[in-house]
Amino acid sequence: MRTELSEGEFALGVLSFLGVGVVSFVIGSLNPAATFARLLGKDLRSSGSGNPGATNAGRVLGAGWGVGVLVLDVLKGWVPVFASDRLLGWYAALFAGVCVVLGHMFSPFLRGRGGKGVATTFGVILAAQPWVALAVLIAFAVIFALVRSVGRTSIIVSVLLAVGGGLNGMFHVVPMPPYFSWWLVVIGMLVLHRHRSNIEAWLRSIRPHRGE
Repeated sequence: MRTELSEGEFALGVLSFLGVGVVSFVIGSLNPAATFARLLGKDLRSSGSGNPGATNAGRVLGAGWGVGVLVLDVLKGWVPVFASDRLLGWYAALFAGVCVVLGHMFSPFLRGRGGKGVATTFGVILAAQPWVALAVLIAFAVIFALVRSVGRTSIIVSVLLAVGGGLNGMFHVVPMPPYFSWWLVVIGMLVLHRHRSNIEAWLRSIRPHRGE
């Protein structure tokens, strides 16, 4: 059985991966929240929290629009990963997941700005490992019931995702490929990076005031 790739096969594989990355990034950069807001004569970047995502869309445009954005953002993450897995395999799917999240967060159509990636990240994980997505969804629901804040819940769940992925990558507590565990770390850290302003505000709110 031949195991080595010819130069042509290797080049085709590299081009296929690059194509997956570019297409996934473009799909991720298409922002339904900003599109709906524009159609309704509003600009989410200057309204509410200023974030072109599902939560702010629901706040500014109405709950129905927020739900619509949420569903589309999840699908936006799910489709490239699912398609890449079927066409090119597992590694291409994970690469597509990272690229679609990056596209959502740093959309060239929004001058490098974008959403915070929570819904799209969930869609990516849902396509890659549905049972992990179920665990994330349960954790999100429980934590939100306690803290009553989407932003803070997203931060906590992202920390759990990154830390849990790292620990599993090192100690193999849950049976899953090590590279998938480290992929969860990357995904979790990306979401945390986009929530850095929320993290700073949260830390300021719990920091003891001087003189007290």
